[in-house]
Amino acid sequence: MGEEGLRLGGLSSGLAVVLNGEDKREGSGNSHLVSYCDDFGDQSLERTLEHIFNLPCKTINLLTLPVDTNMVRSIIKNEFYKYHPNLKTAVRNRDGVSTIGEVVGLEESSVCGDIRVVKSPLLVESHALFSSARANTCVWKGKWMYEVTLETCDVQQLGWATVACPFSDHRGVGDADDSYAYDGKRVSKWNKEAVPYGQSWVVGDVIGCCIDLDCDEILFYRNGFSLGVAFGGIRKMVPGLGYYPAISLSQGERCELNFGARPFRYPVKGFLPIQAPPSSNSLASNLFHCLLRLLEMQRLKRAEFDTVEKLRRLKRFASFDELSHPVFQAICGELFSVLAAETGSADYVGRGPFLSFIMETFRIHPPHDYTSMDRVLDSFLEFEESRLLFEQTIDALSSGCKTASLILTECPYSGSYSYLALACHILRREELMALWWKSSDFEFLFEGFLSRKSPNKHDLQCLIPSVWWPGSYEDMSNENSMMLTTTALSEAIDKIEEKQRDLCRLVMQFIPPVTPPQLPGSVFRTFLQNVLLKSRGADRNMPPPGVSNNSVLVSLFTIILHFLSEGFAVGDSYDWIKGFGINSGADVGFLHRGGQQSFPAGLFLKNDPHRVDISRLGGSYSHLLKFHPVDDQQEEEILRWEEGCMDDEKSRVTHLSGRKPCCCSSYDVDFSKISKNSIRYSTKGSRGSCSSIPERSAHVAAECSTGNLNDEIADKPSTSDHSDSEFGFRPMQQMRILPRENKFSSATLKEEELLDAMLLLYHLGLASNFKQASSFMSRQSQLISLLDETDKQIRDRVHGDQVKRLKEARGVYREEIMDCVRHCAWYRVSLFSRWKQRGIYAACMWIVQLLLVLSKVDSIFIYVPEYYLETVVDCFHVLRKSDPPFVPAAMFINQGLASFVTFVVTHFNDPRISSAELRDLLLQSISVLVQYKEFLAAFECNEAATQRMPKALLATFDNRSWIPVTNILLRLCKGSGFGFPKRGESSSSSVIFQKLLREACITDEELFSAFLNRLFNTLSWTMTEFSVSIREMQETYKVMDFQQRKCSVIFDLSCNLARVLEFCTREMSQAFLLGTDTNLRRLTELIVFILNHLISAADPELFDLTLRRPGQFTEKVNRGMILAPLAGIVLNLLDASRERDCGQQNDIVAIFASMDCADTILCGFQYLLEYDWAGSFRGDDHLGKLTQLEKFSSLLICQAELQEVEKRICQGESDADDGICCICYACEANAEFVPCSHVSCYGCISRHLLNCQRCFFCNATVVGVVRKDANAP
Repeated sequence: MGEEGLRLGGLSSGLAVVLNGEDKREGSGNSHLVSYCDDFGDQSLERTLEHIFNLPCKTINLLTLPVDTNMVRSIIKNEFYKYHPNLKTAVRNRDGVSTIGEVVGLEESSVCGDIRVVKSPLLVESHALFSSARANTCVWKGKWMYEVTLETCDVQQLGWATVACPFSDHRGVGDADDSYAYDGKRVSKWNKEAVPYGQSWVVGDVIGCCIDLDCDEILFYRNGFSLGVAFGGIRKMVPGLGYYPAISLSQGERCELNFGARPFRYPVKGFLPIQAPPSSNSLASNLFHCLLRLLEMQRLKRAEFDTVEKLRRLKRFASFDELSHPVFQAICGELFSVLAAETGSADYVGRGPFLSFIMETFRIHPPHDYTSMDRVLDSFLEFEESRLLFEQTIDALSSGCKTASLILTECPYSGSYSYLALACHILRREELMALWWKSSDFEFLFEGFLSRKSPNKHDLQCLIPSVWWPGSYEDMSNENSMMLTTTALSEAIDKIEEKQRDLCRLVMQFIPPVTPPQLPGSVFRTFLQNVLLKSRGADRNMPPPGVSNNSVLVSLFTIILHFLSEGFAVGDSYDWIKGFGINSGADVGFLHRGGQQSFPAGLFLKNDPHRVDISRLGGSYSHLLKFHPVDDQQEEEILRWEEGCMDDEKSRVTHLSGRKPCCCSSYDVDFSKISKNSIRYSTKGSRGSCSSIPERSAHVAAECSTGNLNDEIADKPSTSDHSDSEFGFRPMQQMRILPRENKFSSATLKEEELLDAMLLLYHLGLASNFKQASSFMSRQSQLISLLDETDKQIRDRVHGDQVKRLKEARGVYREEIMDCVRHCAWYRVSLFSRWKQRGIYAACMWIVQLLLVLSKVDSIFIYVPEYYLETVVDCFHVLRKSDPPFVPAAMFINQGLASFVTFVVTHFNDPRISSAELRDLLLQSISVLVQYKEFLAAFECNEAATQRMPKALLATFDNRSWIPVTNILLRLCKGSGFGFPKRGESSSSSVIFQKLLREACITDEELFSAFLNRLFNTLSWTMTEFSVSIREMQETYKVMDFQQRKCSVIFDLSCNLARVLEFCTREMSQAFLLGTDTNLRRLTELIVFILNHLISAADPELFDLTLRRPGQFTEKVNRGMILAPLAGIVLNLLDASRERDCGQQNDIVAIFASMDCADTILCGFQYLLEYDWAGSFRGDDHLGKLTQLEKFSSLLICQAELQEVEKRICQGESDADDGICCICYACEANAEFVPCSHVSCYGCISRHLLNCQRCFFCNATVVGVVRKDANAP
């Protein structure tokens, strides 16, 4: 500008007010953008139009007529096209590509397998085990590319192949000469054989497949980043015989191909799309830039209001309001006339230039320009042709949500936020919402909006560059850096989830324009049911084709959980629920309302399409309907009860009581002080990662305030058909079944219906995510232990080679730990937000109460879907182990979930639950919880647990459930046996349950006898398996990882069983000392059997090595673990026999001496005496016990010698005696089977009948036993 001229309000005269916001991207330095000060009053209108249309200065002559649409349209035709001549004529250099037909697509004749187009134009899915196909276009020179958007992320081979490449059921792209592929699942490139290459891919990745025939190279890109040259020196081709885009997909895999019919998501510079863009694309882009320059005037008007007002008083200055309508009308009219002349151009423009235009208008990051966006929508919606553009734009926004990655530098407005924010604003227009709803792809696009891309290992390194964990030697600054990054990621995820909720709220409020009219929520209900219907089987290891993306299920779960827990953010947006909902009332989340609860029985009794294959607690729906039919009246019933009615007064905690549940109580807890395991807790970074997430709205906080709480973390969790007449423990005092109030309310989307869908969504989608999170947490803990052990070995070693190998191992462990820490941090910020923890806790309370209520009504309980029980148990343990922790362990159950204990102890052997796996799940939950003294205390205070659990555990000890039952019994009796670790246990045993178990055994001798028999059999089996495995390794002189793990596990189980047996001998010694000596003889044989295996080990060092798993230490795992309970058993019996003064008790010494292996017994007891017990005891407590064992050993020696003398005397008197039992050859044959009359000694017969009811001579069914001796009863 030659001279500065007059300034008004800080701006230069004339068009400077427009130039202040000029788009610098197109700035060419032309002087036509500036008018001189003296004449600006007469020229500003013309100069403004020149600026809008990017025309040279003084191109437009003095306008004598008012500016209208026709005038602007003439400027476009006469001046705009004159100075932009290339916009209407596409210049294309397409040499080197040959296409069959006008549109690039898949060549049907090339398809091998079954590839189907599930959405136009080219979203394809494989329905065969392995399917392959080529495009109908080849290239032979130049640089070309196409894009593949992954809808699934398993085995796919994407690349290029010649027509000579053979496809078959097991050969695809990359499996032949001149065939090249990239497979991100196996992280390999393929050309006849696999070679490591690239990065692992995830759902939503956009793979750019590029071929450079000038340099004879093939390259691949992932989300716009080069993975490097995959193949070089590829064979040159001749015109017409080139390389074809080609894909191979395994069964169920989906991807979307884009050969150029739509704008590329990540175009690569220098590479052309195989299909050329429409010729109108460039014109459309320039016209949209004209509109952007016009809209910039409106922004300046708002920013510099005073200056603009002064300029408006000048004669020829036109305001934005005067220019906007004619300019918009003219540009839109010209645009749509051009698009109408070229088929398919609207699709490309709607997803490309138009989308870019409205996103730039709206602004990607806040503050969004809602005013300008509304003006654009108003202007375009005046044209009917704009509907096609908006259809494509909504499609593109949905696709953008699938492919958008979180970028740390863009947080918190990163990932899919910008697409969701724009979609929410657009769809607030009822006509655009209706347009979207009428689309055939409505549900597919809705799922796209709810998609969220997960990061792979490489992505996590970019998102969380600095890693720190407690006890690490990393730079301490990494801790603060990790805290900042996780906080930023948490905020970004929160922004995305907020917009997803806004979108769902819009769909819920939408009333579709159909007849008869539908209520709000009907569209969302239909969508939700269809998602659940198509996602059946999503929880399988190999999901069927067509299931929804896992992130869609997770997002839907999160959205519904927020609605039910935190309430609906807009007070009047859900009046339709408040008007018809049963529990509608207060502005408090459904899960936190308390008071009277209700649930429609029809949700269980009806077999809706999305529940067809879902198993019920009582079996399949068809089976139940046959044997337990339901009528229409039952389907319309509503169950009502008062919150907390299943708990006793002492433990009752409700939302309306003075003592609030954990989800509604305020605590200020220092996580680092409470958590005993500083590895699996929450670091400062993890605490900070969720601190930025907004808590619930004020009206909800008034009912349920928030806080920081903590929990201890442990592992998360098979059963019998034992039945009982009463499986619902607490009497139903406040439960009623009423008919549905009115028919009209059933058409409304109810909160109970959302809750039901939420549980199924968890079962299908979220459970696998929590399982992965738990796996990474456990792996992290193991790796840190290995790293610490390696560091210790490095410090202790002096040999150079050993130190070198240890340092190499340390480097591997460190890299794996860093990967685990990043994954754990990701799961922490995406799954464990504070409000999510609150909501899951409240949902657990709600569902447990519901299940307890339903357990009182057999006709409904058996129809409850299995996922109700699975989800509530899984949620309970997920929350218990959540990172960051939720509540202290002492409060976790006592302040809201006491009913969970009641449910698991009353239903782990409920015969109404047909699935043994479900009963196992409940039993394993008990096994996990009783490992912690805080949770064990909750069981001790629970009336149902104390009354039912002892007998139920003994009855459930069978071939399927003996492991969890053993763990439970061991935990209840822990600390009371011989030789427990010197450092003691983490918590004391349960004196209460020990007493209850003893009483159960005394009052029900038959039950205890059956339990003891199974205990003997199981311990004998485990020791046999252990012995066989040890022998196999000793014979091969190899310790295989699998065999070592097997030996270690079996040894642990044997030790646990021996401890339980030790408890039985202490508390129920009369079962061994009084009556028949069968139990005592079996016990003696078992002790001798175990001792024989321990002392006969050929290689003691190998034997000890097999006992330990990786990371375990010698002082914790050794032979003393099995020797201690054996010694304890003998000592218990000796103490009991000394205390009893009756002379009819069995002689322990005589029984041991009667075994036909005196040498083995004596060696075994000598081994017990010589073992180093000092390492397992505190002080000298063990000395007195060992003295008892020495005396017993001496008596045993004497008795054995005496019996040997008697045996010799007997042999001298008679060589044969027909009256001796032919089974044991030790006792008189004094009993016979009925009816077959075969004889044996009563001891052998009694022992045999414990496990088999047939004669061991003739296999006849035994109906009775007759004793023939004088001692017969």
